[in-house]
Amino acid sequence: MRWQTKEQLTDLLVSLVQHGSVTLSGEEKRLASFIYYQLNHLDYFQSQPGNLELHRMEDGRSFVTALVNGSSKKDTIVLVSHFDVVGVEDYGVLKELAFQPVELTRELENHAEVLPAEAREHLQSGDWLFGRGVMDMKAGLALQMSLLEKAVAEKWDVNLLLLAVPDEEVNSQGMLQALPALSALAKKHDITFKACVNSEPMFQQYPGDDNLYLYSGSIGKLLPGFFCYGKETHVGEPLSGLNANLMVSEISRLMEWNTDLCEQVGSEVTPPPTSLIQKDLKKEYSVQIPHTAVTLYNVLFMKKSLEEWEKDLLSIAKQAASNIERFSLDKVERYKQFTSFKEIPVKVAVYTYEELLVKAKEVHGNHEVDLRISSVITAFSHLDEREQSIKVVEEVASLCKDLGPMIILFFAPPYYPAVVTEDEGMMEAARAFISKWKTDANIKFVEQRYFSGLCDLSFIGKGDYTAKNRLPHNIPVYGATYTLPFREMEELQMPVFNLGPVGKDPHQWTERLNTKFSFEEFPPILADFVRNL
Repeated sequence: MRWQTKEQLTDLLVSLVQHGSVTLSGEEKRLASFIYYQLNHLDYFQSQPGNLELHRMEDGRSFVTALVNGSSKKDTIVLVSHFDVVGVEDYGVLKELAFQPVELTRELENHAEVLPAEAREHLQSGDWLFGRGVMDMKAGLALQMSLLEKAVAEKWDVNLLLLAVPDEEVNSQGMLQALPALSALAKKHDITFKACVNSEPMFQQYPGDDNLYLYSGSIGKLLPGFFCYGKETHVGEPLSGLNANLMVSEISRLMEWNTDLCEQVGSEVTPPPTSLIQKDLKKEYSVQIPHTAVTLYNVLFMKKSLEEWEKDLLSIAKQAASNIERFSLDKVERYKQFTSFKEIPVKVAVYTYEELLVKAKEVHGNHEVDLRISSVITAFSHLDEREQSIKVVEEVASLCKDLGPMIILFFAPPYYPAVVTEDEGMMEAARAFISKWKTDANIKFVEQRYFSGLCDLSFIGKGDYTAKNRLPHNIPVYGATYTLPFREMEELQMPVFNLGPVGKDPHQWTERLNTKFSFEEFPPILADFVRNL
């Protein structure tokens, strides 16, 4: 067999990492074919060619499915993984080695002093491999490929379907476009999906966390945006306008690391919000103040509904508006000591994008507003869905500038539902697995409901999909360049788990994998868990 020993798995991982499959890159497209042809070397798929498929997506990328029919039963376990990675700019002078894990690890040994203490300790142990994608999540993909090979060779009495997708790091388009294919495969091969196992690496709950986790769900994600529309003026008369940078900075002060927006379910707590984009929208230098600015926030959730989040985020926007009004009044009063300035009190309105759109259409008509939105999306088709959303809000706000200054709450793609496994039979199997390994090998797994790293399980697990009633109204590009297939998501809902290897520092230049645990101790653990399900 080709992928069973630590050395073989390391070689497979290195070959996957050497395809620098940054999301939306050419290598991301090529890696799908590489995975397909690697699996095609297995005798099983030579004799069952219809069970291995390379599925072309609408944008030219592909995902791979590989079905092993080992049982006469219909029940099938889905093994899901993604093969795209984030960029490598954070590697600095080591950027050229980011996709060469062996060479990168060797080079770091010559410069160990530049590493943080924990990473330096791991490097010196000889048990860790560094590089972009070794942890997130090509090790998981390698382990799942190994599992298929093992199931075939040992003639397991199970059905396994490997699904390897692109684009998890940006919009999860790979998983979303794979949903109809999963339904088609179930009908074609007369199988039923019993559960889905992802092998994303275990994420630290806090710095220094070395626990092993079995997750039975995945956290949800919102990307709320606050569009600030101020009032333009010359820099020589700053108090006659309202700088949008001031407005967006107040939003930032209220939103960043706001623990009041953390959600707690049992002992699990979501991380606080953090900004992913913040900028003014002035296109060139001039002595006119920036009067439009925007910020987008990463917000993670578990059980809270989108409607509840809208209320809380609107409350933040209204608090910011009130604070801006008081701030401007105070500054004007202070400035009066120098001049007889005639003040114009600042009033900041707050709207949802849905409310703003209604007001724009009341004044300009449905046809005119819809035409402008369509034209903006077409003109900026080269931008991603977040930038397109910002451009649409900017256009609609410009049609309602007499309502300003104002703060507009909207949502940008992507949206990830929170999902959990409620099936008692499945949870009993998972707990029996945890108990067995603790007793037999003193390997202790902590049961965790929500995987906190975000993953494609959000679109295949059991979740609250009531957001489908709100998202079309407040994601400006919904139905144009971004849509969620809620019907397919609801049809395919199944128990989901995440059990993966041990690594550290995803999305950082110190990303690394514990190859000793992941490729020696962990493979039989993963195999046992899947067979136990």
